[in-house]
Order: sequence, then C-alpha cells, then structure tokens
Amino acid sequence: MEGFFQRYLSLYRSLITTLNELLSAYELSYSLWQVIYHIKNNGPSTLVDISSRYNVEKPTITRRVHRLEELQMVKQIPGKDRREKVIQLTELGDKIYQECRKKITDLENSVMEGVAKDEQKAAFHTLPKIQENLFNREGNKSE
Repeated sequence: MEGFFQRYLSLYRSLITTLNELLSAYELSYSLWQVIYHIKNNGPSTLVDISSRYNVEKPTITRRVHRLEELQMVKQIPGKDRREKVIQLTELGDKIYQECRKKITDLENSVMEGVAKDEQKAAFHTLPKIQENLFNREGNKSE
C-alpha cells in the first residue's frame, strides 16, 4: 500500500517527540527509557541483552547506561564473569519507572481514543510481522 510507511514514519516521529517531552521532566529521553523499560520488564540485564532487544550497537547502549548511572537510575551488579556488565534498576530508577509508566499509559490511552479495539489488535499484530520481514531482509544482505 503506497504511503503506508510515510504515514507510519510521520506517526513515529510525532510519538517519539511527545514521549521525549513527557520524559524530559525526569532528564530522560525515549532512548534512555528503552533501557529502563527493558530492565524493569526483563530483570537485571547485560548490555548485550539490551542491545540485542533493540537492535542497537553495544557502544550505544553503553553510553545510555552511563547516562542512567549518572542519574542514579541504574547500577552495575556482578555478572557470571567479571567482563560481563549486568545492569539493574536502583530504587530511584524503579520509582521513576512507575511514575513515567503511568504517564505513558495515559498518553497511550489518549492517542488510541476513537480507534476501535479490532483496529488496535490488527496494528498490534501487523507491525511485528513487518519488523520480522525487515529483519529477514537485512539478514539476507550478507548472503
């Protein structure tokens, strides 16, 4: 469908801008939020775990984690081997997660207003399929 991706990208940019504005009160951005969100929902995680989840280079995640450490929202704990950095939320990080999660849920509810549940479900199930197709396409480039 022509124009689908243009609409998606327009929506994506607007949503990220809105999320960044919401999170800025906590000195966070959406990219920092992704790290907090991952740790909260998956437990203590390695840099590799987080970078794999978001398909982002490990040095990028390392910079994000350093920033969150400066903000005292995450801390390193010992891993299985001393080279492995395992990151977990601090009490402050957990508190900020709870506050932001509520605001983000309110935002999600308001932007989905007027969109029928079946339309929401269709998008929810369609987007991962598109992501998988894109991933498979990128993976085939090296062959």
